[in-house]
Amino acid sequence: MVALLCVLWERVFTLFGWGLIIVAIALGLLIWAIRGGQLSVVKGWWNWILAGICLALAAWGILAFFALGGRIGQGIIGAPGAVGGLRVAGLVLLGIVLVIPGQFWGGVKKSWRVLAGVARLRPRSIASQGTHFDAAPPGVVSPEAEATSEAEAKPAPVTTPPAWRSQYQPILTPGGWQLPPIDILDRPAEVKLDKEDIDQRARLIEEALASYGVETRVVQINIGPTVTQFGVEPGWDKKYKEIRERGRDGSYETRTEEVSRTRVRVERITSLASDLALALAAPSIRIEAPVPGKPVVGIEVPNTVFGSVALRSVIETAAFQKIQARSKLAIALGKGAGGEAVAGDLTRMPHLLIAGATGSGKTVCLNSIVCCLLLHNSPDDIKFIMIDPKRVELVTFNGMPNLLAPVVVDADKAVKALRWLNHEMDGRYRQFAQVGARNIEGYNKDRSPGEQMPYLVLIIDELADLMMTAFDEVEHTLCRLAQLARATGIHLVVATQRPSVDVVTGLIKANFPTRISFAVTSHVDSKTILDMVGAEKLLGRGDMLYMPTETGRPKRLQGNLVSDAEIERLVYFWGNQRQIEVSSVDFDEVTERPVGGRIAPAPDPLLEEAMRLAQEHKHISASFLQRRLRIGYPRAARLMEALEQAGLAETAQPRHES
Repeated sequence: MVALLCVLWERVFTLFGWGLIIVAIALGLLIWAIRGGQLSVVKGWWNWILAGICLALAAWGILAFFALGGRIGQGIIGAPGAVGGLRVAGLVLLGIVLVIPGQFWGGVKKSWRVLAGVARLRPRSIASQGTHFDAAPPGVVSPEAEATSEAEAKPAPVTTPPAWRSQYQPILTPGGWQLPPIDILDRPAEVKLDKEDIDQRARLIEEALASYGVETRVVQINIGPTVTQFGVEPGWDKKYKEIRERGRDGSYETRTEEVSRTRVRVERITSLASDLALALAAPSIRIEAPVPGKPVVGIEVPNTVFGSVALRSVIETAAFQKIQARSKLAIALGKGAGGEAVAGDLTRMPHLLIAGATGSGKTVCLNSIVCCLLLHNSPDDIKFIMIDPKRVELVTFNGMPNLLAPVVVDADKAVKALRWLNHEMDGRYRQFAQVGARNIEGYNKDRSPGEQMPYLVLIIDELADLMMTAFDEVEHTLCRLAQLARATGIHLVVATQRPSVDVVTGLIKANFPTRISFAVTSHVDSKTILDMVGAEKLLGRGDMLYMPTETGRPKRLQGNLVSDAEIERLVYFWGNQRQIEVSSVDFDEVTERPVGGRIAPAPDPLLEEAMRLAQEHKHISASFLQRRLRIGYPRAARLMEALEQAGLAETAQPRHES
């Protein structure tokens, strides 16, 4: 018997080798699954089972390389050598694919895209054909722009965007510029919420209010990117009385009868905001009572998964397209609590004040506004003056022809820029008076594209730094611009992270009717910017309250998210098609503001050259000086005004209505 067992063991070991250990482990797991009733669970793990078999065979093959795998091991590898190694590697790779198929194939596709993008790159190429971008440095800044004040910080180096080709035909403007296609922006990513979780929250709201004696019913659910708004319809407060009656059999019966009913007061719902937040396990909730235009009370509850709003997703909506059809300065703001797109018209605002704590999203909002205007307007239509005392955000826009001057980062020079803008506003009003125009639309109506006056948009990223430098002059200049600059096509977008009364003064706030508040630290700051509480309960990361000019109630929005890659592509697009080297505006040409409040211009160094051209040519215009002297439109217009005063150019005749 012992001899028989020894022969049997020898044959089994010759067949399996040390792979018997693997067979024993597999049999043990199978017996455990059968006796423990786990077969139904194991069926859902088929990919893990197949992966385990592949890895076990690979281990068996490795044993065969050392003559320990028996005949089965030899059959797995075939012959010790390169072929056997490839078989073992293939089994290991197959096991990994079976365990994580989605991650594996996703990594393969990502690696393939990276390799394909690298293969398409042509280093050091600056030629642009149509809307195809190759690896190249951004647009070159003119020599005049480089020769600004020493206090001006150099822009941060912009990484070259990867190869990118538009699927749309380029849109050419009358001035010869190409407008960026919409696919220069990233497509929005979809975030799906659990419907069962939302329905459960609706039931919790009804039960929590009922526990405090408030009868309500959830009749609307509006799902937004950050919060979900539950429309709650107030119920009735009913009063009953007991009536005792005697029956025919002589016994007494008691019944209740409704005496009166009144609607549940809205104040009873709003006073339970903290209790609702506790019942829903939410950090904070906001109650809008009532929702404008609807007979419900809106309870805004943060979502379990926060979604972002891509700029492209708002631009492609009908709400934005409707505003863009009538205005050049249409801006996308974000999406509301119900997921609806919200856009605005900067010409009707006409100025925008933005406030919020650090990291709440106000700088991203500024970038979104600038990118939205850059998508639909050429340098002939709109010019920017950007002031960024923090030196880290707006400097990425340096190098574009849409800038009147490089981004101003020095506080003293920023004050000079405000003086220059004030003088430019006065100059535009003088030009309007000469031709009998009331505003910039009337002035540009009968002019060719090359002679039209562009809009000017001032972007200030941090107002507090300017107020600390020159409080009186900054407040006076900003208020004067806000009061008078709308008709001249000059609009202000001002942001601050410190919305205190010494920064956002009552005079400034009165002249900025359109305001946006991101998350702030206290209800005092919320009252300063919005004249009401509520901004202190915002969630941050783009969650904001938008107060338009036409309504006195703020609307909750999730602001647009613009990535650094999208900004780089836009800057590269405009910088790479610069037609001529346009000289930047010298803000130092405006002297200090005297006591009387008027701003005296300094003589232009190019005035003599302009006078020589006026003597050589019979008819000259601002666009003629712009081409011959290689300067921007505002400077050419001021030179024309000086030539008219000197009698060397004809004064423009006012238009006569027929």
